[in-house]
Amino acid sequence: MRWLNLEFGAASLLSLLVGCSGNTPMPMPVGAEGGPCTAGGGCDPGLVCLSRVCVRPPDSAMPSADGGAKGAGTGGNAGSGGRSGTGGHGGVGGNGGSASGDAAGSAPTGLCTGLPKDCGSYWEQSACLAVGCYWDNLVPNMPCVGTPWPCSHFTAPSSCDSVGCTWQAGTGPDASLGGAGGAGGTAGIDGTSGPGGRGGTGGITPTGGTKGTGGTKGTGGTKGTGGTKGTGGTKGTGGAGGAACANVVPCGGDVVGTWTVTSSCLTVTGDMDVASVGLGCPTVPVTGSLQVTGTWTANSDRTYTDETTTTGSIAFPLAPSCLSVSSALLECSRASIIFTALGWKTAACSTDASGQCNCSCTADQTGGIGAISPWASSSGRYATSGSRLTADDDVDYSYCVSANTLTLTPSPTNLPVTGTVALQKSGTSPGTGGMRATGGAAGAGGSTGAGGATAPAIRPCDIYAKDGGPCVAAHSTIRRLSSAYAGPLYQVRVGGSKSGTGGATADIGFLADGFADSAVQDVACGADPCTISIIYDQSGLGNHLTVAPAGGAKKTADNEANAKALPVTLSGHQVYGVRITPGIGYRNNQAVGTATGDNPETIYMVTSGDFYNSGCCFDYGNAETNNMDNGEGAAEAVYFGSCTIWNKGADMGPWVMADLENGLWAGDVSPYEKNTPVAHKFVTGMVKGDSKSTTYPDGHWTIKAGNAQSGLLTTPFDGPRPNARYSPMRKEGAIILGIAGDNSSAAQGNFFEGVMTAHYSSHAADDAVQAGIVAAYGQ
Repeated sequence: MRWLNLEFGAASLLSLLVGCSGNTPMPMPVGAEGGPCTAGGGCDPGLVCLSRVCVRPPDSAMPSADGGAKGAGTGGNAGSGGRSGTGGHGGVGGNGGSASGDAAGSAPTGLCTGLPKDCGSYWEQSACLAVGCYWDNLVPNMPCVGTPWPCSHFTAPSSCDSVGCTWQAGTGPDASLGGAGGAGGTAGIDGTSGPGGRGGTGGITPTGGTKGTGGTKGTGGTKGTGGTKGTGGTKGTGGAGGAACANVVPCGGDVVGTWTVTSSCLTVTGDMDVASVGLGCPTVPVTGSLQVTGTWTANSDRTYTDETTTTGSIAFPLAPSCLSVSSALLECSRASIIFTALGWKTAACSTDASGQCNCSCTADQTGGIGAISPWASSSGRYATSGSRLTADDDVDYSYCVSANTLTLTPSPTNLPVTGTVALQKSGTSPGTGGMRATGGAAGAGGSTGAGGATAPAIRPCDIYAKDGGPCVAAHSTIRRLSSAYAGPLYQVRVGGSKSGTGGATADIGFLADGFADSAVQDVACGADPCTISIIYDQSGLGNHLTVAPAGGAKKTADNEANAKALPVTLSGHQVYGVRITPGIGYRNNQAVGTATGDNPETIYMVTSGDFYNSGCCFDYGNAETNNMDNGEGAAEAVYFGSCTIWNKGADMGPWVMADLENGLWAGDVSPYEKNTPVAHKFVTGMVKGDSKSTTYPDGHWTIKAGNAQSGLLTTPFDGPRPNARYSPMRKEGAIILGIAGDNSSAAQGNFFEGVMTAHYSSHAADDAVQAGIVAAYGQ
């Protein structure tokens, strides 16, 4: 994903002419200098219409290299002084009579003359104005970022902003062309004394330039003075380091029991990993501290209950190189959404007087003892090995049990935490043997298999095949999606690494009614760490999903999902979905049969309306084959979440949107108010892309959304592509799950099933698919 270049109209040009940025200028009359006009004309005499704004013709509007001679006053009043080059204007004469004209100065070299070739080096949509050439789009691969280059050929007060390099009215592009100060007006004959001339600004040279001399004082007037040189900003000081907290001396031991936190000393100092969430830099220097209170219970069956609360705060700067997400330029104030996506309760980023972006985050997290993360849980499974304790295969701890004291040091992968949490054992450990006995109830497969819960007779891929667009990909850990498919639904890895190596594997098939045979997973995984290593493709084309490799945004490979993290009960079956948290993602870059170029496709997925974040990007669908951001239109996927980095729907989300690369789109404009938040327990999200045609010369696409447990799909958007950058589309045909096309992996979400076709499906087929989804998820 990458930030879209800004586009400006007449209002932006007007603001440039009056030298303001971010403030609304006074409205100018139609046809007057600086006022609006049309391409065909409509300006007062002596003016021309350029980019819908009336300006003086370039030759006459250019600042003179040399001030003109002062005109002689008639009727007792001196004429106004000649207009200098980059110097200031001369003073105005007395009020006795009218002024006569002054001699025009010679035009300097280097300014544009209105011809396209004069602005040709400034990229598209450049314009030749009275102040010279400017452009309102970034130069490809060379956007200015606040440094003099590539603005060095502009003279101060040029500025580097979101539209590139610009200079303000009254300055030229050549540092050597500073004009002399204008001559002050003389007193009018028999008139009132005129005010003194205003000092001209000096020409700006590469070495600072000499200030222009003030104008000659008119009789009774006051001599103008030059401007005061500004002082430089004060260099900021570094943050103070936090208090030292020593790590535990690990010794292992038996953790079974209920433990109450008696003290905690956790310091956050060092480099925080932010590359995993797609920021443009790998780490940022962070300082802060965390505190833990509450109780933590470990049962003998390797389950735990976490009733702790972790609070605290951190602070850190973001360098300019960090301010991008998935290659999209990001304003400092908007960077906070990245850190709330990482599990922090609040986050705020702002720019100080020196231009430095500084951020702070606060924590108030239930569960996940001492480790801030988006997947912190109040219950789950734990494992111990030597002096290492792991909760849900996600957070590691070094630990030591000595007498009735348990001491932990959390070791999160992205946060530099040192110190300990000390807990005191209270009471006796819960009798968990009974809980083991209840395993029989969970395994009472008779109720699971005997109910014969009615699954839909016609499955999604059957429906789309009859509609003329058979599935080219079909993925689910919940149920069978094609009546022709006879293979396993997914594979689990037992005892291996989260990155997708080692351990033993087991395939998970389906029962007679099509739901996953999760009892096989329960037996295979037991109390051991267990991940989802393959999500098999049910289309028959072999487009299976495995862990995603490194990409342009996240430079390392992703992790596999915890196979035990998302149990749900559907139609009397306990089955497992795929819980995606930051750093987890799946991909197939060698998919066959998927839509490419501007060819049509239909994509849907079933997700959860109560587990999402604002990170980029929880996608399922079509993406680049090289794990990079290849520009607008290279991807087309269903997105679910509340990310607003590019565009948004109504209110605060979450929304079903389309990831079309370099933009999450809720419609063809932002905000798109017809795309309203979707908050059902299970959500159906659908994106359909069509080819350009005589009916849709600008391309065509559709978003549909609905409750996966009842009702029909709604259609928040059905219309043309957002802009010409997406028409025609340039889809590449890879398949992604839980990440963006460039491996941006800061998002979270739950995935239950998804289908892709190479066909723009009919509304009737979509309705039939939704009916089948409701039949499966509504019980």
